[in-house]
Amino acid sequence: MKRTLYTEDHEAFRAVVRTFLEKEVLPHYGQWEKDGIVSREAWRAAGRQGLLGIAVEEEHGGGGNPDFRYASVLAEEFTKAAAPGLAIGLHNDIIGPYLTELATEEQRRRWLPGFCSGEIVTAIAMTEPGAGSDLQGIRTTAEDRGDHWVLNGSKTFISNGILADLVIVVAKTTPEGGAHGLSLLVVERGMEGFERGRNLDKIGQKAQDTAELFFEDVRVPKANLLGELNGAFVHLMTNLAQERLAIAVAGIAGAEHLLELTTRYVKEREAFGRPLARLQHVRFEIAEMATECAVTRAFVDRCIAEHADPTGLGLDPVNASMAKWWATELQKRVADRCLQLHGGYGYMSEFPVARAFTDGRIQTIYGGTTEIMKEIIGRSLLG
Repeated sequence: MKRTLYTEDHEAFRAVVRTFLEKEVLPHYGQWEKDGIVSREAWRAAGRQGLLGIAVEEEHGGGGNPDFRYASVLAEEFTKAAAPGLAIGLHNDIIGPYLTELATEEQRRRWLPGFCSGEIVTAIAMTEPGAGSDLQGIRTTAEDRGDHWVLNGSKTFISNGILADLVIVVAKTTPEGGAHGLSLLVVERGMEGFERGRNLDKIGQKAQDTAELFFEDVRVPKANLLGELNGAFVHLMTNLAQERLAIAVAGIAGAEHLLELTTRYVKEREAFGRPLARLQHVRFEIAEMATECAVTRAFVDRCIAEHADPTGLGLDPVNASMAKWWATELQKRVADRCLQLHGGYGYMSEFPVARAFTDGRIQTIYGGTTEIMKEIIGRSLLG
């Protein structure tokens, strides 16, 4: 079915993204995977190309265009290029809204120009060794000392953790407040007591630096409080729908790309004197995956359109949760089935299907696990 989601402007932007990937990302990606981190020059190149801060106001160096469809184009093309290491989606779609919607004018002037140019790489630090999605389990504390906070604690699994110049840290500012006693504090590179641990060794997305962060008596100025004091819970919940939609967009794009690669492979690969595509089992596998992708694409595109509608309120959390768990679980199933259809070659790292199998596995975990998505949906229906 022909997609009707995008306009000519979006497709022109897609061409820009593809050119950027071909020139600035893919020639270096193998080295980045060996290094476990992308180069800072790649971030600056993305800034020069206008790929960072698309929704940020022009006066602060951004594109001034809040249309989420541009973000979805970016997610689709980076997924098809198998280049998740340059985490532009995290920067734009997840962290960007915190800065544009919660920052004071002084904070915007201080942070947003670098955010848009690629000079400032960002991260958000919520997960802790003993607390994943459970905000009430957060132990990182920030003690009020008059004109500053004293921050103590640790975080783990932080994407962009090594490169980040600006980290939004979720910390407990009112000990007895539980999840409603948390605030967002912005920690900047060079603050005394802010240390980075090891670059974590993951099974996939090797080029994407993921780190442990440590805070020992870090003096955070009061001017670095982001949003309302003790308001982190509400702030986090407000932005989760877009985060989960962005993950869903990558999920269906990844599944479709794998299906395309595998369809081409089974037409060319022969077994027992004939192409694999001649075998009924293979045709049924392709037919099932194609149907599942088509149905999922229709729902995700509808979610994108709703979220991008300037006259509406954006995508609601329940539909975002549906899109996230369904699209990422589909991506996982398709990756497994496509690898099987590739046979032994599918297990070889140089084949795209092998990298997609390991790179995409995290999709059902970060941004809220599949189980949490189902819980959100179930509560909305059953109370």
